Amino acid sequence: MNFSTLLPCCALLLALGSAAHAQTVVEGRVELPKAHSAPVMNKRYEIVTKGGVIATDPPTAVVYLEGSFDRAAPAPTAQMVQKDLVFVTPLLPVRVGTKVEFPNLDDTYHNIFSYSPVKRFDLGRYRSNETPVPFQIFDQPGLVTLHCDIHEHMRGLILVLETPHFVRTDPEGRYRLAGLPAGRYTLKAWVNSKTTLERAVELKNGATLHLDFP
Repeated sequence: MNFSTLLPCCALLLALGSAAHAQTVVEGRVELPKAHSAPVMNKRYEIVTKGGVIATDPPTAVVYLEGSFDRAAPAPTAQMVQKDLVFVTPLLPVRVGTKVEFPNLDDTYHNIFSYSPVKRFDLGRYRSNETPVPFQIFDQPGLVTLHCDIHEHMRGLILVLETPHFVRTDPEGRYRLAGLPAGRYTLKAWVNSKTTLERAVELKNGATLHLDFP
């Protein structure tokens, strides 16, 4: 065996393996609007509807990559949990085709429903030890507003997206999207029902792009 020939080949294979595992990343910050009110516990996840604008309070955003992606992968399952008379996740981003479950972790009844054109449903009343309709499939893109027929203050949002690449920001607006495909795309930031910011991006394999939405 000629080791002088073998060593360069091994080095090349290691380099290709490292490139294949290098993650393409977009990270940055979205400038969020000011909170509508003090985040006291019973109003922490209030959905603000001022002037026809639907948004979470405290504010948060969803950043996602828009483009043509493989849709052959099976649809995932997500949960919209109810705990302490609120939705634990006030804004839940999901991909089109996702099955969403609605576990009740409270020692009382809930009745989750939506009149949104994107998805209309009514789960009926159920307690934590009872099983409602196992899940709802969200097969149309758009915004779904959730309510509870028993607890009027409860509000939640499900943002249905036509992309597998999305992330919810932290309370300061910071985000990080990893494992992205290289290429040219549009990066969008959903802030509320009337505001979606966007920027054209070119992603390079294994590189990290920093991009803020002012």
